[in-house]
Amino acid sequence: MKRTDFVEDSEDTPYTLQERAAAASRSTWVSVWVNVVLSTLQIVVGVLSKSQGLIADGIHSLSDLVADFVVLLANRHSQKDADANHPYGHQRFETAASLVLGLLLLAVGVGMVWSAVLKLENPASVAQVHAVALWVAGAALVGKELLFRYMLAVAKRVKSSMLVANAWHARSDAASSLVVGIGIAGNLAGYPILDPIAALIVGFMVAKMGWTFGWDALHDLMDRAVDAQEVQAICQTLRDTPGVSDVHDVRTRKMGDMIVVDAHIEVDASLSVEAGHDIAVVARQRVMQRHRVLNLMTHVDPWRRPDLDHAPVPVRDSAAPPV
Repeated sequence: MKRTDFVEDSEDTPYTLQERAAAASRSTWVSVWVNVVLSTLQIVVGVLSKSQGLIADGIHSLSDLVADFVVLLANRHSQKDADANHPYGHQRFETAASLVLGLLLLAVGVGMVWSAVLKLENPASVAQVHAVALWVAGAALVGKELLFRYMLAVAKRVKSSMLVANAWHARSDAASSLVVGIGIAGNLAGYPILDPIAALIVGFMVAKMGWTFGWDALHDLMDRAVDAQEVQAICQTLRDTPGVSDVHDVRTRKMGDMIVVDAHIEVDASLSVEAGHDIAVVARQRVMQRHRVLNLMTHVDPWRRPDLDHAPVPVRDSAAPPV
């Protein structure tokens, strides 16, 4: 099996891309069925009980269905092998999916805020809700929180940023159901205005989360580096490679949930080109075995002379004869 097929979880257990895809598919289909049931129940009961907050929460759950199918589509395409047009593979399909999820959440949140504001401008139009709406909101809260915990556990186990985004999408639903439940309870207690206020708060929560996911995905598409702790771990693996004296100019960029690395390794200047090359090959293999690195490009430098990397190129006098 190709070494590029492996990633690591928090306990250094490797997972193949196929295993990650299967885990993503299972968790997403669970989310699909949960959201089908909840969105249908919330919207129907919301209309019958005249609760704008419950209807808004149902629409939010409905948007999860679209998000889930985006994840399924991206999960399928991101596992394709590298080809001539995509030499590093298709892992960034996951990043693009996270961006789409963020934009979707942002759009849904803005729409919910706008609808709630229209209601608040005309408080007399806010109706008294039926008590059954509170029971449905409570059931939705429990269901979404359990779904979030399940999806996040799967996402962390296989280290998928796309699944983490989708899991927190489910958590935003749980939080919104809590707010809606409070709004419905306030409406039943004699404060009808609390129902559209709950819908307004939910809208802001959804929009904020959408902005966060979208912004993070955009930075990843712009070759954002991984965190300093992971870079340090890669550097340490390189330094522990026999024949490597030191490492510098290590650069990383995210490729979906994988990493592409460029590094300069310093070796004994008296070694032959072939020996230096062999050390670089071993260093690359060790990094790709121990970290979620898709590819490592190494540059071999003579030990203690990394300044040569940045030395100016001598300019030959055009009048002088060629050497």
